[in-house]
Amino acid sequence: MEWNIVLETLSTQGMKLLKEHLILVGIALSIGIIIALPLSILLTRYPFKKWTKEILSFLNTAQGVPSLAVVAIFLPIMGVGFVPSVIALTLYGLLPIVRNTIAGINDVDDDILEAAKGMGMSNKMILRKVELPLALPVIIAGIQTSAVLTVGTATIAVLIGGGGLGNLIFTGISTFNPALILTGSIMTAAIAIILDQSIGFLQKRLSSHRG
Repeated sequence: MEWNIVLETLSTQGMKLLKEHLILVGIALSIGIIIALPLSILLTRYPFKKWTKEILSFLNTAQGVPSLAVVAIFLPIMGVGFVPSVIALTLYGLLPIVRNTIAGINDVDDDILEAAKGMGMSNKMILRKVELPLALPVIIAGIQTSAVLTVGTATIAVLIGGGGLGNLIFTGISTFNPALILTGSIMTAAIAIILDQSIGFLQKRLSSHRG
């Protein structure tokens, strides 16, 4: 392995592509959270609760499709570029957040909810002061899974013009250059590990605070 090529690639293209990758992942994950949290809360309430199975089945199907196929689906519909890449990544990362949020809220003990009602809390107050705080570690675990998933899937966004570290990996594959493949793969793995550890640390802090 020519490590000098790896270092040169890092210095010449690495930081630019890293920035593109982080922006792509950051926007897709933020939109995913903004969509998933209100949707999940609605799906734990009547009359929307009856749609939970159908919504989860749709998101399960979307995530069950290979990531390359999800990205490819948006090519004829929206063309190429940054926006179609963000939409594809957002859709692909929704399921873990929705599933964990619903599970976290539904797992709150009925006795605690009854006690909150007995104290005169409204449904909004119970959600804000009881259900969401108790479900928060589970919700964050869903965001953690979604973040790692989005970082990895974003490498193929380059196929529809999304940019990012996939540029290095696919250029390395097409030119038989292991240094480029290694550089792109290491940087992608580093982002995923840092995000996973950071969010995991936050989750542990919240869990210990609850205890």
